[in-house]
Amino acid sequence: MAEERAIDTSVPHSARIWNYWLGGKDNYEVDRIAGEEFLKIAPGMREAARASRGFLTRTITWLTGEAGIRQFLDVGTGLPTADNTHEIAQRIAPETRVVYVDNDPLVLAHARALLAGTDEGATDYIDADVRDPETILQVAAKTLDFSRPIALNLSGIMGHVVDDDEARAIVRQLLDALPSGSYLALNDGTNVLSQANRDAHDQYNQSGALPYIQRSPEQIGGFFEGLELVEPGLVSVSQWRPEGVGTPAQVDGFGAVGRKP
Repeated sequence: MAEERAIDTSVPHSARIWNYWLGGKDNYEVDRIAGEEFLKIAPGMREAARASRGFLTRTITWLTGEAGIRQFLDVGTGLPTADNTHEIAQRIAPETRVVYVDNDPLVLAHARALLAGTDEGATDYIDADVRDPETILQVAAKTLDFSRPIALNLSGIMGHVVDDDEARAIVRQLLDALPSGSYLALNDGTNVLSQANRDAHDQYNQSGALPYIQRSPEQIGGFFEGLELVEPGLVSVSQWRPEGVGTPAQVDGFGAVGRKP
């Protein structure tokens, strides 16, 4: 694991704001201020954050329990919360192997919490940027067997890659390294339901933080080109195999799970 770097508390950081919205304590005053300013414009964002987290929980549960996946590559991990990927998967299948990838020094500082997996399985953490898929794949191969199916998880990370062509190329390079029977679980913020949400993101992107670009559902669907989408396909994250009775309201974040033929 890489050496811990200095944490910049002079500008807000999306992972720490997300942590604040989810009720966590791994954030700083600059993040709380930015998070509250965002909510003044788009108060529904806290619910969208929770819906995104629920999507992660349900997709990991389905991939492990129904699809039989025993290996996960989770890029853009974010700060540890309850029910991280390895905790969900290893509860179902203790032998599951999980590799986390992030490049935020605060996430790195907390990575030991992500490494406390089962004795039967394995967990590892790679300090790397999503824009460096070659390094991610090279280091992940020390823990994951790339001759067996792997689930690639990209939750709320691709919005930080502003250029559409670059974003698609990164996902394609990661997927190309995975064998047949592997899966992509991806969700990201969209810009179709709320003008307030778009306005709040515009303000956030002017704060000095790393920009986050919302995409249309059609653009998010482009990441799944060549894959077989699992039902119900590409939908608002709140509506992907929801638990309970009834259909939850949509939020401005769409996602899907696709299988590599």
